[in-house]
Amino acid sequence: MKIRSAVAVSAAFLLAACGGGGQIGDSGSGDKPANKKLVLIPGITAEPFYISMQCGFQDAAKAAGYEFDTQAPAKFDAAQQTPIVTGVLASRPAAVLIAPTDDKAMAGPMKQLKDAGIKVVEVDTKLQDTSIAASSISSNNEQGGKLAAETLNKLAAGKTGSVLVLNTKAGTSTTDARAKGFEEAVKAYPNLRYIGQQYTDNEPATAASKVTATLAANPDLIGVFATNLNTGEGAATGLRNAGKTGAVSLVGFDASPKQVQDLQAGTVQALIAQDPATIGKQGVEQALAAIDGKQTKRDIETDLVAITKDDASANSKYFYKQSC
Repeated sequence: MKIRSAVAVSAAFLLAACGGGGQIGDSGSGDKPANKKLVLIPGITAEPFYISMQCGFQDAAKAAGYEFDTQAPAKFDAAQQTPIVTGVLASRPAAVLIAPTDDKAMAGPMKQLKDAGIKVVEVDTKLQDTSIAASSISSNNEQGGKLAAETLNKLAAGKTGSVLVLNTKAGTSTTDARAKGFEEAVKAYPNLRYIGQQYTDNEPATAASKVTATLAANPDLIGVFATNLNTGEGAATGLRNAGKTGAVSLVGFDASPKQVQDLQAGTVQALIAQDPATIGKQGVEQALAAIDGKQTKRDIETDLVAITKDDASANSKYFYKQSC
């Protein structure tokens, strides 16, 4: 399938899942900006984290009287996200909220948006180049990695053994920060022997096979930290296939419906949940400030929470959505 056709299908799927977008094309009136168009470009289509972000984005855009649209690639891949950015550039919205799929490769396409006078706000992920976006809103991902290490240590309850980090793709700012935070924090726990991180290319099947191979090479494995939704779901599958569910503590990142189900079933022992709806809402707030010529905040970090089976009900507001 060509990239453009995959993008068109995936964008349509995401919009259907979240109730679509406001119609783009009407102009504003009065003292409000004439261009009332906002576009969200998430990292991938139909993923509960980004669907929840879109819900927050849509609610905030509606409340501000702006039209909105969401377009997303079928895979978390710069080669698929770039043509979406090019297409959005041609439509000239007032602002674009985007989760760049590569912290270097997406700099050129995003700079084209800025150079065209379109305000750019980063949501979730961000570029290494800080001169392009007016604001970046994301979770405190290093803190999330540290929280994962603390949680694994509690789950280990004094036992000694190896711990593994499953990362997604090198060059993904959020997950790299989570892995970094974990690596720094785990040093405080001498009973946990950190054996490094492995990349899964954001594929659950790859995550499952990495877990299987690590168990064979390190029979003392007692903990796995999966840095995002897909690696967490794949890691759970790998442990289940190896008959190690519960014997190896799994801490996942994010709180998709499937992950919450695994938590309640005991397949996953803890989840580090983000607040994607707030990221989407604050992204709109910063975009509107930039459009109005007001001061924006360059970096905004939202909260995370560690959730276990025992306190899942109390933290249900952090569970991700499948539709808006």
